[in-house]
Amino acid sequence: MVWESGRVFSLRFTTLVEAPLTVAFDVARAPGRSWPTPLREVESDRPYSDVHVTESPTGRGRVTSARRFTATADGTLVDQRIDGGSGLRGPLGWVADRVLRRRLQRAVRVDLAGYVAAAEARAHEVVQVVGAALVDAGRVLVAQRSGGPYDGCWEFPGGKVEPGESQLAALVRECAEELGATVEPGDFLGEVPLDGVVGGGPRGASTMRVWAARVVSGEPVAHEHAALRWVTADELDDVDWIAADRPLLPAVRTLLTRS
Repeated sequence: MVWESGRVFSLRFTTLVEAPLTVAFDVARAPGRSWPTPLREVESDRPYSDVHVTESPTGRGRVTSARRFTATADGTLVDQRIDGGSGLRGPLGWVADRVLRRRLQRAVRVDLAGYVAAAEARAHEVVQVVGAALVDAGRVLVAQRSGGPYDGCWEFPGGKVEPGESQLAALVRECAEELGATVEPGDFLGEVPLDGVVGGGPRGASTMRVWAARVVSGEPVAHEHAALRWVTADELDDVDWIAADRPLLPAVRTLLTRS
């Protein structure tokens, strides 16, 4: 925490929410903030960040709240920074900033506690989809869809998580059903919101989380896809991907260059 009397102080809070990226973002935004003066949203990059700001009626004081959301294997990491100041100088500014800082600390902690619980509760309503970036010798396995609105497009193997099933258990099961092979999950690569066509329901009602993985038994066969194909990092951009998988390509490209 940095604090300079009479000018601007900064508060920073980091929280891990055991909920999907999209859910944590939407729930965090919905209630607003718990201090009396409302904040107005000035920037939003759903579901990765939001910035809110408020100013005092005199135009001197200002508070900016910026939250960034990062998907991890354990949930959504929320990094919140509050920048504010009374705008007053001298001894009066020192006292005013102290009071404002303490008030904001209390308010943000209450806000965070409430939304963590709300996000984790709402996560049960969200359809979870898992995918596997199966890597072997600097190549990744991609599968071509057959039928439906994305007929002929390519994706990472995977599917929906069943009720009561862990995400990694679902990943292993889906690959066994789709490819006839046993896989071993590795590093978490990322998470993206899905549209209604891929995951069911409106956009943001489902999310896809992708892990690196490797085949440990069996030879992948296209049981539920039109075709399978191994591609290198240089060939990733030549593939006609479904839109949901495209945001994950940078992470996959990095994975391939390291393998």
